Amino acid sequence: AYFVLQVIYARRKHKISPPETRGHPEFERIFRAQVNCSEYFPIFISLLWVAGIFFHQGVAAVCGLLYLYTRLKYFQGYAVDAQGRLRPLHVSAWLLWLLLGLAVAGLLAHFLLP
Repeated sequence: AYFVLQVIYARRKHKISPPETRGHPEFERIFRAQVNCSEYFPIFISLLWVAGIFFHQGVAAVCGLLYLYTRLKYFQGYAVDAQGRLRPLHVSAWLLWLLLGLAVAGLLAHFLLP
């Protein structure tokens, strides 16, 4: 919701009416950051859910909080400069891979071990 509100604020600030997605470079970066975060959210929430159920709720919760923090830093960095998104992007991708590993380990343990 925070990211969506930032897009609305940027639209008003730079006088860019929906459905337009082009305009001031600051608006384009904020809009792109919000879209990128939205695109990854279903993957994140699915992996978080499976890892929490089949691996460990606490570990999954910590990974989830770290992921959300890195996505916030990604958004903030991208809003200022496109290069500012890179480090948080890499960390958030690493956390998604970690959640995938936890989910797979939990599923394997649940279905293959007696």
